[in-house]
Amino acid sequence: MRYLPEDALRRVCEITEITPADITGVATFYDQFRFEPMGRNVLRVCHGTACHVKGSAALQNAIDDHLGIPAGRDTDPEGRYTVQKVACFGCCTLAPVVQSEHATFGNLTPASVGGLLDDVERAAAGGAAKAFDGLAARGTVQGEIRVGLGSCCIVKGTQDLLDGLRGEVARLDLDVAVRRVGCVVACYRTPVVEVIVPGHAARMYDAVAAGDAADIVRDSFRPRGVLRRARAAASRLLAPLVEGGSASSVRALRTDVRDPHVTAFLAGQVHIATENWGELDPLDFDQTVRLGGFQALGRVLAEGEPGSVIDEVDRAGLRGRGGGGFPTARKWRLARDAAGDHKTVICNGDEGDPGAFMDRMILESFPFRVIEGLTLAAYAVGARDGIFYIREEYPLAFARIQAAIEAARARGFLGADILDSGFGFDVRIVKGAGAFVCGEETALIASLEGRRGMPVLRPPFPVESGLEGRPTVVNNVETLALLPWIFRNGADAFAALGTERSRGTKVFSLAGKVARGGLIEVPMGITIREVVEEIGGGVPDGEFKAVQVGGPSGGCIPAALADTPIDYEALVSKGAMMGSGGLVVLDSHDCMVDMARYFLQFTQNESCGKCTFCRIGTRQMLDILERICRGRGRPRDLDELEALARTTSAGSLCGLGHAAPNPVITTLRYFRDEYEAHLKGRCPAGRCVELISYHVTDDCTGCTICVQHCPADAIPFTPYRTHEIDTQLCTACDVCRSVCPEDAIEVR
Repeated sequence: MRYLPEDALRRVCEITEITPADITGVATFYDQFRFEPMGRNVLRVCHGTACHVKGSAALQNAIDDHLGIPAGRDTDPEGRYTVQKVACFGCCTLAPVVQSEHATFGNLTPASVGGLLDDVERAAAGGAAKAFDGLAARGTVQGEIRVGLGSCCIVKGTQDLLDGLRGEVARLDLDVAVRRVGCVVACYRTPVVEVIVPGHAARMYDAVAAGDAADIVRDSFRPRGVLRRARAAASRLLAPLVEGGSASSVRALRTDVRDPHVTAFLAGQVHIATENWGELDPLDFDQTVRLGGFQALGRVLAEGEPGSVIDEVDRAGLRGRGGGGFPTARKWRLARDAAGDHKTVICNGDEGDPGAFMDRMILESFPFRVIEGLTLAAYAVGARDGIFYIREEYPLAFARIQAAIEAARARGFLGADILDSGFGFDVRIVKGAGAFVCGEETALIASLEGRRGMPVLRPPFPVESGLEGRPTVVNNVETLALLPWIFRNGADAFAALGTERSRGTKVFSLAGKVARGGLIEVPMGITIREVVEEIGGGVPDGEFKAVQVGGPSGGCIPAALADTPIDYEALVSKGAMMGSGGLVVLDSHDCMVDMARYFLQFTQNESCGKCTFCRIGTRQMLDILERICRGRGRPRDLDELEALARTTSAGSLCGLGHAAPNPVITTLRYFRDEYEAHLKGRCPAGRCVELISYHVTDDCTGCTICVQHCPADAIPFTPYRTHEIDTQLCTACDVCRSVCPEDAIEVR
């Protein structure tokens, strides 16, 4: 039943030296452990930032109502479903997202709950998802077809699409390789297929479905043999071509990357951590080597000077990409000089910021690159063992890193004597059990040691005394992914990008209310406006209002400050911080008081509780914000919020507590008028449920669609007459407005 029975826990204490207090403390600390039986099916609803602004709360309520789950519980009375809240799945461009044990579903609404549950049942009946392997038919004489198989692509059906392309290639007996690739970065256009024909410009198709596979293949390749060509020609009579040669049922995304939307999305990007995106099969070791993989490691081991490795990273000006931007070379040098022969390096893949999916994409798409980066770090500091710490919510990243480790070990790039250099290094993977605070390095180390993931006061720092008391270096995924490029191209080439103090590139997940969302890599110093309006294509509905930078540790920067450069110092000067790199765009329909409340709720839930300032300070700030969002705020609340924010930030032990007030501080600083409006009982954005009401306008035709979808039965059945909403029954779930074909429902 997938839970921890009390009898079993007591038995563990009887046969070991573990005390009941210790085992209960650990079991209650991590989200993945529970003390009650689970339902036969498990649904996990994402409540990350992008999902929140696109209605995950209403979606969760609709699922609970549909299943009859009682208030305060997460399992229906019959034990069919357990519905859990999850901080973030990292599928932000598909928000809102729900994950079952067999599939992930995106772009959901409360009105789609019935269909969602049907799909969940079908996925469960089909069992586990198929493996995603590339297929090479006798080579690539005629060409190559590439299919993006990152998590976001898979959610949109690339498994069936891949099967369809394979089947058509085999049916026509083509010498064509059908290959998987990792993230295609332009997540807003997935599923994406790229066709490579020797002597011709590459062609990409976007938003395709499994049924388009035959047209894509026939449009690009000539079948072998007279009979097969005749059958293909007959098939094409049923699907006439549009101008330019593209099959009528599909739409060319680019030809040689000339589509203006794609050109604008890619313009200004520099791909270093994401080098060879859309081309590299994540688990093709030979292709990785052909494209430069492990070349840097080979050079470094051949030169045999660990000190020079640190010097080159220093010249590059690389700063840690996981949050505060601590200089990487300085961290390595401290570990190198620390006493002790046994040292450890750790890849921190516990990306838990709501709205962030950079690390997930890099781990899924470039696993060998991250392994090479971790090995370079180990050589530089003198470590012999390493650990990948990957959050449980990233199953595909976990699986691909595991497969890549085994392949690298088999080829001699991990193990006792790498490339006959005398240097030995190996790694293992640990799966996080669900605690955002474990992204902080001392909490992560505590988790690895089997304890509650609670930060500790520094010094000593982990580089001096970390895992099991030995010197330990913890680096972020993106930091490690940048290293191979730096050593292949030189420190000066990296330092030439970005700004004087923030060099190189930064990978961001661009999501929220933006036309072109996806994974972007840009030079440091690019402005927020360039990212949102030029790369992202601006806000599709409403007006650009703000951007949330750096997740719950960051801040909300208004559109008026969109010319702020994105670098460590500039963001801090505006009250935000780089964080791991989530960029969530907000528009005029988003309430900034609600956003502050959302982030405070997240950090309060994720606080380890060790220090009073974080545990109590975030709770008190959240109580005030909850009261304001319900229209029960008091004039002195704003001054109290500011005082609590300063005290919590100054007195907290770790980075989570220090930065937790940032969303409150920045929204008070830049959107104080919205707070004042709430104190008067009005939510200008029409977001806060207790301050708004739904009404039907005269545009209503009486079609009854809203009646059929209302989960609260708040709209009487009156066909062909203007409907009315019972405001006493209405739960403000927004279903009626979202399904109304006449836009006849307004929020006041």
